[in-house]
Amino acid sequence: MALTNLPAPGSRTIQMKKRPIGAKRRLNETRILRAAERVFAEQGFAAASTAAIARIAGLPKANLHYYFRTKEALYRRVLESIIAGWVETADPIEAGADPRRALSAYIAGKIEYSRLRPHASKVFANEILHGAPSIAGRLRGDLKTWLEAKCRVIEGWSAAGKMARVDAKHLFFIIWAATQTYADFDVQAAALLGRRKLRPADYRAARALVTLMVLSACGLS
Repeated sequence: MALTNLPAPGSRTIQMKKRPIGAKRRLNETRILRAAERVFAEQGFAAASTAAIARIAGLPKANLHYYFRTKEALYRRVLESIIAGWVETADPIEAGADPRRALSAYIAGKIEYSRLRPHASKVFANEILHGAPSIAGRLRGDLKTWLEAKCRVIEGWSAAGKMARVDAKHLFFIIWAATQTYADFDVQAAALLGRRKLRPADYRAARALVTLMVLSACGLS
């Protein structure tokens, strides 16, 4: 190629070449986070190694440390990702929404999260079982504030006569327990159902029953 045919610095062609770098970074971070979820879930934080995480992610260990300098930083990022996903599932619960549809959508979202990311739920459960050393501040801070805001929505629905009065915080606790058990204790559920692993139909059955129970308790069935 003649030098005169090369793209000028700052041209559209050169700018476009930079885009895949951002996409590659996002892809690699996602691969690392998903691999880390699995390793932290199966081995716990103390026993987990970045070498094992890198191997499962299909990346050199040096690449992992390029994105996350320490195991602690990676673990905190995994927890942030899990919390962000769970918070997002509650988006349907807002003041102007229909309580029946909103609660049904929330339960469906939580069940689907357990189906798609069981390792994530196990990591979070292990963190809580060990006294929440990495997220204690968030539990008493922004997550408590978030929960209280969602509880006010439910209390508002009750005050407006749209649903029965319930203890909103305990309603959330019960929904969390009923939906996350299909991730945290999936091995137990599958064994007792006579399966090697849970099937899509099992999650649908769980969603239907949990939804019925919650809606009935809220006077919405």
